[in-house]
Amino acid sequence: MKMKKYLSVGLAAVALLVLATGCGKNDETGVSAAGQTSEQERTTVKLGIIGADTDVWDSVQARLKDEGIDLEYVQFTDYSQPNTALASGDIDLNSFQHQFFLDNFNEEHETDLVSIGNTVNAPLGIYSEKISDIAELKEGDKVAIPNDVTNGGRALILLQSAGLLTVDEAKQQAPTVSDITDNPLNLEIVELDAAQTARALQDVTVSVINSGMAVDAGYIPANDAIYLEPVDEKSRPYVNIIATRAEDADNDIYQKIVAAYQTDETIKVIEETSKGSSIPAWETFGKK
Repeated sequence: MKMKKYLSVGLAAVALLVLATGCGKNDETGVSAAGQTSEQERTTVKLGIIGADTDVWDSVQARLKDEGIDLEYVQFTDYSQPNTALASGDIDLNSFQHQFFLDNFNEEHETDLVSIGNTVNAPLGIYSEKISDIAELKEGDKVAIPNDVTNGGRALILLQSAGLLTVDEAKQQAPTVSDITDNPLNLEIVELDAAQTARALQDVTVSVINSGMAVDAGYIPANDAIYLEPVDEKSRPYVNIIATRAEDADNDIYQKIVAAYQTDETIKVIEETSKGSSIPAWETFGKK
């Protein structure tokens, strides 16, 4: 009888030891008894961007770490690539374009990519290494603009707002060079890939350069542009966005990324890194 009693006590002790040992390990969900997130629970999201400047996204990434989300940057060199990669599933999100550009891409390629959050409004600028004021432009001077439909049209509208030419109003936000109705100085419009507009400054009198390309080239748009795009209600189509595939629009992880971006902490980094050249769009135009 005593032996059976000792055996029962021994088995109970072993059971307690196993239970105690198990409590110190991660369970099947990957969460320890202390509530710490394990590596098994972490989610990596591939984010497509243009250029090398990741300062703003780095600040967002730091906040996402605590939620078990890791951003993997996939860097592209021109505007034709990130949406193609997103549509094919090679990346999960991208952040490089405005709404008008996305709408045009969807129409041309029969894709279904959508915006899930506004990021910044980055005014387009006119830059020059030869003159310091647009009033110095002369007859026949060369003007470089991006050659894609959306940014090219935006550039022509910018030149119109600067009083340099007039475009057909019927074309709304997508005029082309052939839609110029008045060009008093007979400016020679040179259409280039957006990535080449900054490099062309030695060969043209002025160049219309997207904000991100200008920053990558070492310019501070608010200081170095000789003319900067006005920011008003007409700027809404040019608000930069975070995009994904339509079927993933409500993905909880992606929504957390948008929420982590649209914060006061991000505003501070945007102001510091852009020197006031980029404007937090969710404050002016809404979160989405």
